[in-house]
Amino acid sequence: MPSIAAFDFPDFVETALFLKDQPVFALADGTVRLPAGGERVVEAHRGGLLAARLDPFQPRLLTSGEDGRVTAVSPEGEARELASVGRKWIDAVAGGPKDTVGFATGRTAHVRLSDGTLRTFTAERTVEDLVFAPKGLRFAIARYDGASLYFAATDASPVELTWKGAHVGIDFSPDGRFLVTTMQENALHGWRVEDGKHMKMTGYPAKVKGWSWSAKAKFLATTGAPAAILWPFSAKDGPMGKAPLELGTRGNSMVTAVACHPSEDMLAIGYEDGMILAVRFADSREALLRRGGSSAVRTMGWNGKGDLLAFGSEGGEGGVVNIAG
Repeated sequence: MPSIAAFDFPDFVETALFLKDQPVFALADGTVRLPAGGERVVEAHRGGLLAARLDPFQPRLLTSGEDGRVTAVSPEGEARELASVGRKWIDAVAGGPKDTVGFATGRTAHVRLSDGTLRTFTAERTVEDLVFAPKGLRFAIARYDGASLYFAATDASPVELTWKGAHVGIDFSPDGRFLVTTMQENALHGWRVEDGKHMKMTGYPAKVKGWSWSAKAKFLATTGAPAAILWPFSAKDGPMGKAPLELGTRGNSMVTAVACHPSEDMLAIGYEDGMILAVRFADSREALLRRGGSSAVRTMGWNGKGDLLAFGSEGGEGGVVNIAG
């Protein structure tokens, strides 16, 4: 049976992850907690935290907040300010290659290059989210009626990818072939980057608020249903014409968080009643990691080896699951 090191935090846990095998928890109150070996509290933002995301290009947590600042938190618990835009709220942040960082305020996407130069890109509508491509200094934003692709180091006009509706989250597939958005309605939308071909992913009973790419980008696991919905992305056309996998089905509790294992075809699934399951893709075999809690699981993240899982809930419950027991 897996063992759990449990933590009780004073606020909503926005993001739980590992930095060099160090569990790190970003809270809505603007603090970042490193509980291993005696809790360290880092005040990343004065006021509230608005976004916290792992930098996929180096081991650091990037955060943004109501104080108009972007910070980077190291595995050692050191917070460094990367940018400040006064009293504007920074609603989204993302890490890019070569020490590049992107963030969004209103209709403006900002990109901080490695030499400290700050470039700005103005969209016609509010920038809801942004993400960098896996290779090259290219980034994409989610906006109303679609997405836009920019080259961070040039003033070239963006490539516009249009689909009616409000797009609120965005991500590239790890191989860079696809761009996918979450929508305000109960759906995902995607495009094949090379030619802009559309991909519709619908049928959810609720909004998709969490997602995770599986190892080698075979599947995109999502929340928004009483089961984890996994769309296949290994083929040239992605999920088009293919039925998704449904794992961890429970009739009485919605899936609220998902985290694909870093190397195996296995998924951690968090539910609104606090339960966490691990499920294998091949045979849907389930293992109970946590029986339940007082609030919905908000966020989960594996360590590099895939033997530890950090989780956080809307009510401030957190912990680290050791799947080896």
